Amino acid sequence: MGYGWAGLLRKYVVEPAHMWWPSTLVQISLFRTLHEKEENDGKRRISRVKFFAIALICSFCWYVFPGYLFQTLQSISLVCLAFPHSVTAHQIGSGMSGLGLGAFTLDWTTVASFLFSPLVSPFFAIVNVFIGYVLIIYLVIPVSYWGINLYNAKTFPIFSSDLFTSKGQSYNITAIVNDKFELDLPQYEKIGRVHLSTFFALTYGFGFATIASTVTHVALFYGREIYSRYRASSREKGDVHTRLMRNYKDIPSLWFYLLLACSIIVGLALCIFLKKDVQMPWWGLIFAAAIAFFFTLPISIITATTNQTPGLNIITEYIMGAILPGEPITNVCFKTYGYISMAQAVAFLGDFKLGHYMKIPPRSMFLVQFIGTVLAGTVNLGVAWWLLTSVPNICHPDRLPANSPWTCPGDRVFFDASVIWGLVGPKRIFGSLGQYSTLNWFFLGGLLGPVIVWLLHKAFPSKTWIPLINLPVLLGATGSMPPASPLNYTSWILVGTIFNFFIFRYRKQWWQRYNYILSAALDAGVAFMTVLLYLALGIENKGLNWWGASPDYLPEHCDLAGCPTAKGISVDGCPTF
Repeated sequence: MGYGWAGLLRKYVVEPAHMWWPSTLVQISLFRTLHEKEENDGKRRISRVKFFAIALICSFCWYVFPGYLFQTLQSISLVCLAFPHSVTAHQIGSGMSGLGLGAFTLDWTTVASFLFSPLVSPFFAIVNVFIGYVLIIYLVIPVSYWGINLYNAKTFPIFSSDLFTSKGQSYNITAIVNDKFELDLPQYEKIGRVHLSTFFALTYGFGFATIASTVTHVALFYGREIYSRYRASSREKGDVHTRLMRNYKDIPSLWFYLLLACSIIVGLALCIFLKKDVQMPWWGLIFAAAIAFFFTLPISIITATTNQTPGLNIITEYIMGAILPGEPITNVCFKTYGYISMAQAVAFLGDFKLGHYMKIPPRSMFLVQFIGTVLAGTVNLGVAWWLLTSVPNICHPDRLPANSPWTCPGDRVFFDASVIWGLVGPKRIFGSLGQYSTLNWFFLGGLLGPVIVWLLHKAFPSKTWIPLINLPVLLGATGSMPPASPLNYTSWILVGTIFNFFIFRYRKQWWQRYNYILSAALDAGVAFMTVLLYLALGIENKGLNWWGASPDYLPEHCDLAGCPTAKGISVDGCPTF
């Protein structure tokens, strides 16, 4: 692969044993279970294949309850059930739209849908997520909302990614967009500023700190090792896996350069010849590629050691929004080229780590990844087009039943972000013309935070727990919120702690033998039942109508969690204080 940028990524992120890529271990365990003959060591214990089959069947059968028959099992809020008419109780107890105190789930998709399987993440990463989550959700948010009413917090829901007027009403986005999908400034000034829930605004602040801390953390804790590996890359012997992989022909650097050149040429052609649709200048593509290039190595290191991947979505949105405000399509395209390119590069390296452990020829891995990417992209585009044309009111939650599977929470956040950063622009929200400008100080906090941890580590080298403080993970703990909810986090942290601390500590042999197999079986069982439910019942829109599963109301029964509590604010379905 040579020893340029691609070679450095392989040398530092793929080959070293301490860059273990937790997510690849599940695949490796599954492949070994299904394709290797298990040796009999004389101990009476269930084989991994039989364990996998039993766990898969159990997961498959169970998911019919939270997935269809009894959807309240997705989020059971004891506080909401105890106080059905209290707005404050619903705000505190709702696992989907509140702080999630007293809420729990019996649904594996709720546990693993946003942060991936908690059985895979190392315990120190879970602790970092836990500390960051508790500080943000149970300290910063309550103080901001009930304590100081930060940014008029009580005027809006406590947990929401929607956009609001100053009076707490949903913002009419179509009223401020002209025929070219650009900001109609006179209409915007007439309607007034876009307001965010305090939680949503603070989420962006912590996002600023996360991306800044990623650069500083990697530079301080891994910079010297990266430099030394780069200088010694041609002389280093490597571990046993690396030596065995050298029996295969390496990937010529020319393959990567040709693929990069072809991708950029196609992208430039889209920007130049489909300018009306893409709306992004040609230089925007080059700039987005440069950002992805710069951040791939540090974010790969964070992913390889913690199984958590900081995103570039906020920084790419911010940069293009500042350069070309009022153009949401341009902003979305720039964000996609910058953020998704980096994310795909990280996934690409993860696949190479899998091939490294499984001794798959590098050239075969490259070709399979290339062909798979083309096929997956084509199929995904076709399925998306089919859904958009066949599902009525898809991604319009105000026109769909309360528990519809087609509300697209992630896409709603994506759309709202295009309004914030692209249509309105960061200057009118986070800049001199906006009310959230103080959140820019989070960039400075993120830059300096790892410096403090690093200095503490140097001052107290015997304290081995200090370098385990990973601020990109800690500050980015709530990076998936929204669309992730507090319940997704509390359940993920609880399950992860049980399996990666207690079971690992007291039943280590069981953990080593079955942990990753159990994770794969749970995911597979849910996936198969999800497809079956959709094909058998979802296409025909066959639903149940009872307290535990009704299209008329949210299965969590915390309907008042999204209500404002400021005096005089009137919202449909909510009491007025």
